[in-house]
Amino acid sequence: MSEFWLISAPGDKENLQALERMNTVTSKSNLSYNTKFSIPDFKVGTLDSLVGLSDELGKLDTFAESLIKRMAQSVVEVMEDAKGKVQENLLANGGLKEKMKCLKIDLTSFVTHFEWDMAKYPVKQPLVGVVDTLAKLSQIEMDLKSRTAAYNTLRLNLENLEKKSTGNLFTRTLSDIVSKEDFVLDSEYLITLLVIVPKQSYTQWQKTYESLSDMVVPRSTKLIAEDSEGGLFTVTLFRKVMDDFKTKAKENKFTVREFYYDEKEIKREREEMTRLLSDKKQQYQTSCVALKKGSSTFPDHKVKVTPLGNPDRPAAGQPDRERESEGEGEGPLLRWLKVNFSEAFIAWIHIKALRVFVESVLRYGLPVNFQAVLLQPHKKSSTKRLREVLNSVFRHLDEVAAASILDASVEIPGLQLNNQDYFPYVYFHIDLSLLD
Repeated sequence: MSEFWLISAPGDKENLQALERMNTVTSKSNLSYNTKFSIPDFKVGTLDSLVGLSDELGKLDTFAESLIKRMAQSVVEVMEDAKGKVQENLLANGGLKEKMKCLKIDLTSFVTHFEWDMAKYPVKQPLVGVVDTLAKLSQIEMDLKSRTAAYNTLRLNLENLEKKSTGNLFTRTLSDIVSKEDFVLDSEYLITLLVIVPKQSYTQWQKTYESLSDMVVPRSTKLIAEDSEGGLFTVTLFRKVMDDFKTKAKENKFTVREFYYDEKEIKREREEMTRLLSDKKQQYQTSCVALKKGSSTFPDHKVKVTPLGNPDRPAAGQPDRERESEGEGEGPLLRWLKVNFSEAFIAWIHIKALRVFVESVLRYGLPVNFQAVLLQPHKKSSTKRLREVLNSVFRHLDEVAAASILDASVEIPGLQLNNQDYFPYVYFHIDLSLLD
């Protein structure tokens, strides 16, 4: 499962024994895989400030999760021709031990091996400073909005052009069907018209088109295209009888398509289609030369990364040479999404860790002494049983909360949350199903 439960309990002897009991029961019953979740000690400050930070972190948590889901969906849209490879592009590069920084780290591995990034988020600074650094995720969101807006405009323009190339002969563009040789051009007296004839009327057209009006050039009709409903025929006649010919054609259920051959306009339309197709493809895949022309937040990087924390430190934790070579062959939008998704995801898990710290201090008091544990339920059907085990093991931490879980009518004094969101232990949910 891609679901994790991040919990904490006091670090005294009694509760450490409770954690051991939890590990024993969940292991024997094959309910979850449990690992310790390391969280450093921070400068606590006042309890009043922690209450304010708790509320701010809750909002930041929701915002960060929404942001990475939007970025993941943007990767899906950009990689529309290679959707099977989307997941391998959603990584959390860097952020682990020094020797692992050059590796591509999948999201699950990053969460289960989480280590606080001391360089990016120094623990010696006040907690409010750490939160302010994490809140810079809003910079990534602003950049995401502008980049996706530009990409969506490009895609919409391309779709509009593609629509012109589809449909029936009455509505679609004819620039990719006709050629210069189909028309009499630069004549003062003659003009070539395009006429749509129903399939069942082909014979009638051939027999009657020359007599629909005066001054129609004999044997001047030619079928140049057809669809399931009919065919597109040319016919050449004198300009002065054009209106009369259109009227007679309509009476016989032949439709004259308003079209005048303009070589420059046709060339422009074809070039625009080619350019839009190329521009769209390049957002997903391009040469490394194009990448090296991109803007850069860090002096030695080849793609713009919205920095969180120390701007002198590589955002995704990889050496510059490795980061350059990894991006070869990727378009600028996909490359930006990959790098900044990693940045945002890493920040999100740090927000989760910080929430556990703040809520544990508020719940269990000072001095700081708690143990955080990461649980990964083995399957969806076992989550109810796993919750029962946790509530039983930690019932002593909050008898009122434990009772409310069994009886929804019991209210917890002073608690504004729904009872289903509150447990005797500190609990936060991490869901890595970002594409669902």
